[in-house]
Amino acid sequence: MKVLLINGSCNAEGCTFTALCEIQNILKREGIETEIIQLGNNSYRDCTGCGGCRKNGVGKCVFNDDIVNEIIEKAKNADGFIFGSPVYYAHPSGRLLSVMDRLFYAGGAAFAYKPAAAIVSARRAGTTASIDAITKHFTINNMPVVSSNYWNMVHGNTPEQVLQDKEGLQIMRILGHNMAWLLKCIDKGKQNGITPEKEDKIITNFIR
Repeated sequence: MKVLLINGSCNAEGCTFTALCEIQNILKREGIETEIIQLGNNSYRDCTGCGGCRKNGVGKCVFNDDIVNEIIEKAKNADGFIFGSPVYYAHPSGRLLSVMDRLFYAGGAAFAYKPAAAIVSARRAGTTASIDAITKHFTINNMPVVSSNYWNMVHGNTPEQVLQDKEGLQIMRILGHNMAWLLKCIDKGKQNGITPEKEDKIITNFIR
C-alpha cells in the first residue's frame, strides 16, 4: 500500500512539510509506503474547462507542465492521499487549488474510491475554510475522507513553532493511524470481494 502526500507550499521544508512528515512517520511505522511530492515555487496554470482531457480519452491534462500528469500517473498506483497547504487569506495556496482542479477534472478516476485527507498550516486563522476547500475535491469524487480527533491543522509561523504545537502534531499522528487503519480495512474488503456499488453518473440540467 502507498500514500502520496502532496505539499502545496512553495516552501519545500516549511510548516506544511513539517506536518506532512509527522504523518509520514506514522504511515511508515504502519508498514505503508509513502512519497512526498513538492509542488515547490513553480507557477501552475489553472483548469480552463476546455475538456481536452476528456477528448483524448486517457485522463491526461492537455497542459503538460509535468506535475499534473505526473501525479495522475502516480495516483493510479497509490492507495491514499494527503493534500497539504499553508493558509493564504483564509484559503489554500493558489498553486495547490490549480493543480487539484486539473488533477480531479482530468484524472479523477485515478483517485476515486481511495481515502484522502486535507491538512493545513497557519500562523493563526483561516484553517477550517482551507480544509473545506480542499476536501470538496474528495467528496465530489467518491473518496472516503480521513479525519483525526480535531480538524487537521497545525499552527506556527516557522517549522520550529509547528514543532511546539503538541496538539497539532498529535492530530497529524492520529490522522496517520486512521489513514493506515482505513487502508487496511479496504484491503481486507477487496480480498473478500467487497467493493463499492457503482452507478453511471446522472447529470440533471434544468437550464434549456
